[in-house]
Amino acid sequence: MSVKKPFDLTGVITALVSPFIKGALDLTSFRRVIRHQLDQGVQGFVVNGTTGESPTLKAEEVKELLKAAQSEVGGQVPIIMGTGSNSTSKTLELTRLAADLNADAALVVTPYYNKPPQRGLIEHFSTVAEAVKIPMILYNVPARTGVQIEPETVSELSRHKNIVGIKEATGDLVLMKKMKELCPPEFVFLSGDDETCVEFCLQGGQGVISVLSHVIPKELVQLVEGARSGDKMAVKSFKRYLNLTQALFTEANPIPVKMALFQMGQLQSPELRLPLVTLAADKIESLEVLIKEVSP
Repeated sequence: MSVKKPFDLTGVITALVSPFIKGALDLTSFRRVIRHQLDQGVQGFVVNGTTGESPTLKAEEVKELLKAAQSEVGGQVPIIMGTGSNSTSKTLELTRLAADLNADAALVVTPYYNKPPQRGLIEHFSTVAEAVKIPMILYNVPARTGVQIEPETVSELSRHKNIVGIKEATGDLVLMKKMKELCPPEFVFLSGDDETCVEFCLQGGQGVISVLSHVIPKELVQLVEGARSGDKMAVKSFKRYLNLTQALFTEANPIPVKMALFQMGQLQSPELRLPLVTLAADKIESLEVLIKEVSP
């Protein structure tokens, strides 16, 4: 099966929120967020990821969000669709949908809750990769899924022509370096941990799928580009944003970032879908202060 030729899936890629008003999608705010991100130089987007509250989205809503993003982006940067689940058949269904909707790549998380062994992960990802024609990015986030893709497993999967990279979200830079040593040089390593993403890129990573980029898109693009070019000062400069980064994860993502975007006037509402709820009242003011501190 011929594989769709990918964009350059590197740099700062924003894992988009899914805005809601009274339970329904707020596509006006969604488009506003995308326009701002593009204006600030962000290099790609993820739709229907963890930050987009993918477990609560219906298939028709995923289509609406992807089509709205494609319309707004107009082919300027890649749009990746999250398609992973803990069922291989459901993951196949969602990944085929991404291909049918002309997504530029699929982001496929490790199956959660049922905790497959490494040989099960190999079969899961390989089965999906064999069935679709768009590039796949593995997503390793054991804190959410309960299972980690081991370096040797990543190495084996990286040889598949349709598996082009990994979102490595453990924040463990030693683990990333071991994975990188075992994979082909063209295999793309994207950080999934905002707090360590600049150091990740300094040590050979090619970018980040980010939550923080909602709030400081231009600044993060500059820092990541600096780190990728070997500028050690980028890590030091990033410390200015450490408190903000940590504040965006004081409660489960995307609770804080939706409040931040609401405070910035980009969302009409910080609403989430149950079981997620809006940011605790005692954290709202401190988040707003941190945003103002880093604003130009």
